[in-house]
Amino acid sequence: MTRRERSSGTPHDHGGGLRTADGMPSAVDELALLAERYQRLAADFENFRKRTARDAERTTAARNDALLRELLPIADNLERALASHPSTKPEQLRGGIELTQQQLAALLKRHGVEADDNVGEAFDPHRHEAISARFVAGEPDHVVVEVMQRGYRRGNEIIRPAQVIVNDLELADPDANGG
Repeated sequence: MTRRERSSGTPHDHGGGLRTADGMPSAVDELALLAERYQRLAADFENFRKRTARDAERTTAARNDALLRELLPIADNLERALASHPSTKPEQLRGGIELTQQQLAALLKRHGVEADDNVGEAFDPHRHEAISARFVAGEPDHVVVEVMQRGYRRGNEIIRPAQVIVNDLELADPDANGG
């Protein structure tokens, strides 16, 4: 190809695709270039997504492992209590179990988990699971009168609702009120 042909206004191929009269790449070449960029970007994003998922899995596994390492001494203490000699006095065994329970409560607190003390509170279906109802004189209607299983939360997030017994004024004995 001569110098004159290269500088003429006709499209021609220089190994880099077709060019228009003003030296710009043709629309077909531009489209191919954009498609290639898109494929690379899509592949980069897919790699990023996979890497992020792997990193999240590793972080979760590391946190779980750390929590399990913190739980092991509590498990050890429970095993020691179960393996205690039959001559161990019940009050000694109870004392050991209380210390182990305190150890567990401290662990939960370190992780931001708190037990809810619900007796006397108004029944809240978001925080409580009513498993029964009974009448307790002197208590307002729909108030928690007994907790059968404690509820736990982290901040405002309920981890497990408390299983409770709720006061129900409709269960009052009408004969007891002279009715």
